[in-house]
Amino acid sequence: MAAGQGSQGSKARPGQRRVAQWTRDYIRLPGIPDEYIAQDGAPREVWTRFFDAFAALTPNEIERRFGSADRQLREAGVTYRAPGETSDRMWSLSHLPLLIGEAEWQQLCAGIVQRAQLLELVLADLYGEGRLVAEGAMPAAAIAGSPEYLRSVCGIKPPGGRYLNIYGADVGRGPDGRWWVLGDRTQAPSGMGYALENRLVLSRAFASLYKSMNVERVAPFFEAFRDALRGSADRDEPRIGLLTPGAFSETYFEHATLARYLGFLLVEGDDLAVSGDRIHIRTVAGLKRLDVLLRRVDSNSLDPLELDASSQLGVPGLIDVLRKNGIVVANMPGSGVMESRALLGFLPGLCRRFFGEDLKMPNIATWWCGQKDARREVLSRLDEVAIEGAYGRGVPGFPGNGPVLAGSLSDEERERLKTAIENRGVDYVGQELVRLSTTPVWDNGRITPRPFVLRVFAAATPAGWTIMPGGFCRIADQLDARAVSMGDGARAADVWVVSDKAVSTATLLPAVDTVRIRRIAGWVPSRAADNLFWLGRYLERAEATLRLIRALGVPLRDPGKGAAAMQQSVERVQRMLVTWGATSQATRAQPAKIAAEALQSEEKFGSALSLLRSAQRTATSLRERLSPDAWQVITEMTERLAQEVDDDEGVLSAAELTLQELASFAGLAQENMNRAAGWRFLDMGRRAERAINTARFARQFAYDEAGGEDLDILLTLVDCQITYRSRYLIGPLLAPVRDLVVLDPYNPRSVAFQVSALNDHIASLPVLKENGLIERPQRLAVGLQAMLTTAEAASLDTKSLFALEQDLLSLADAIGSHYFPHGASASRPEKLTGLA
Repeated sequence: MAAGQGSQGSKARPGQRRVAQWTRDYIRLPGIPDEYIAQDGAPREVWTRFFDAFAALTPNEIERRFGSADRQLREAGVTYRAPGETSDRMWSLSHLPLLIGEAEWQQLCAGIVQRAQLLELVLADLYGEGRLVAEGAMPAAAIAGSPEYLRSVCGIKPPGGRYLNIYGADVGRGPDGRWWVLGDRTQAPSGMGYALENRLVLSRAFASLYKSMNVERVAPFFEAFRDALRGSADRDEPRIGLLTPGAFSETYFEHATLARYLGFLLVEGDDLAVSGDRIHIRTVAGLKRLDVLLRRVDSNSLDPLELDASSQLGVPGLIDVLRKNGIVVANMPGSGVMESRALLGFLPGLCRRFFGEDLKMPNIATWWCGQKDARREVLSRLDEVAIEGAYGRGVPGFPGNGPVLAGSLSDEERERLKTAIENRGVDYVGQELVRLSTTPVWDNGRITPRPFVLRVFAAATPAGWTIMPGGFCRIADQLDARAVSMGDGARAADVWVVSDKAVSTATLLPAVDTVRIRRIAGWVPSRAADNLFWLGRYLERAEATLRLIRALGVPLRDPGKGAAAMQQSVERVQRMLVTWGATSQATRAQPAKIAAEALQSEEKFGSALSLLRSAQRTATSLRERLSPDAWQVITEMTERLAQEVDDDEGVLSAAELTLQELASFAGLAQENMNRAAGWRFLDMGRRAERAINTARFARQFAYDEAGGEDLDILLTLVDCQITYRSRYLIGPLLAPVRDLVVLDPYNPRSVAFQVSALNDHIASLPVLKENGLIERPQRLAVGLQAMLTTAEAASLDTKSLFALEQDLLSLADAIGSHYFPHGASASRPEKLTGLA
């Protein structure tokens, strides 16, 4: 028998023996992840395949690949914001995916499709005939108690024909191995963009492993979703926008990711206006019709005229446009009512009513305490159930966003909970206690089990509901977690649906012969143009500050140079930094202290660090328009200046490195950005700010009595030393320096060059009124260019340089007020030459 057993064991595959040894070495006991073990007690086949390949990696190789994934997340700037927080967190991604076999996934999909169909039918009845309530299938109080039930929407047939265009279900695996629905997401389900980023990162870190596992691609899902939204519009080439609350939203990064990946316009409420029976986008060319709006704003905030009057996130008049079939909104306002836990207990009966069958994937047992029998059941088993709010997050009267367990309360709190349920049961539900299944997580060099929740997404298409193969997985940090939120120390995981055969590679790129070639630049929304303009200004202002800091480095690196004359020039540099708000140090202070504060002060609004942080905040609102390389440059500059610098040389080195990175960003913008209105406004911001700063430099250092040291510093500040010395074989003189810095149209650093570029940009932008008159920005720019073209260096003086600086400031303000209207002027019905 012993020999026979040894012979039988020798027949195991080498991979199986390697996996067995590997799991003994790396799985942390006690506790084997539930997902690793099937109901029969054997390892699931998908995990065996995964660890077969994973076990072949050395510990160093594993750590290298994990480090690569973390670095990609940082470089891509993947962030989120937990509820109630004011700053972004870096995205936390589990290094191991969640694996689901193909056969099991098909069963899960069948349950999701059935549930999506059911919720669509229920919504159509709630906002339509109302037969479910009239016939007693659902209590009216359970619906009317939800703040997401919108009476303003009743009777409106959804443009496009659907209440739900995208649906999400939070599911977990129960102790019996079956999947259970924990909650429905019908408002504006989040997570698709993060799931996409998770896939991009992990598939790159483990490229060969990903390919060998035959993982189902997610691109066909996004393609089907995009095509369905396009097909829901009433014209062939619709304009689709993604409505976001803005950069301070918890999931703004996801909004930008989806807009960029799907090719939608990322818009905020202020970007939109109602004209006639349509919604339009405010662009720099006037109003442009919007056909479909994929919303990431809660229903109550969509229209301050008919819903929440205090909302500043929506579009006044949106609901009336829906009544007139003027726009498709996905999902339809009011669809969030199906997220109410109060309705979960009625869905099994509704499924039998509509389909004549049970739910293929049941939800956890839920009792709405607004009904007498259910309330009595919950109170009799109070220690055996979890108490949740019937509507929204948290339990009314108790802190936190999670469930309340009566067994963990004090006697006084327990009585208070019972009294609240007895007095106002409509606000509470009791739910069966759920132990979430666990999945393998890599933690400090070992595999440990952690509870997880999987959000599965379904998109409505003409061919039916399409399920994203995978989803958005959240993993809790604690073993006893009953609910998982990304704000509670959780991490995300990529979800691999593993096929038994090779999968086809898919992309959002259509076939070449199906595309009608176009060469149109398109128009940028006014808000995005405003942000691009100020991004250019902030970066150029930071560059000017860094050049002043570098000018202070001359006496630091060569204390004996220039003596008295140099000291006066340095004091001028110091005064400029004080005037610009970069430092508060007295002009007689040590240059080293002034340079350090001007470089890294977090309190001074004009320091290089503060300016780059302003640029980063502005760039955050432009994530869908900036390349990953451009975003990485901005992030690295900010992180560098935020690091503590030990000595004078470190300050100067940091300033010089940041100047190099600013040049890198300028190169990316110049070489990689399409020559559309967006690029023009970014470049206009840079040109306007550079012209203003150069005029200021000239006024300070090329004043009427300026000497060689002052003029030498000016040439350094505007990076013209080489040009001047190759053109004039003498030291710096006032008239030649003024001509080179202010009037020379061939010098890319001169004022004249910037004004000429601004003229070209403004001339290329559309006019907003057809009255034949030159508009104010162009009138000012043309006047400035004419003055600079006809001026002579000998006629320039300090007074005329100050007047030039003021004219440049007026031009920058005119550009802002003309193309980026704010306040009352933001609602103007332009373009007056006609609406698209």
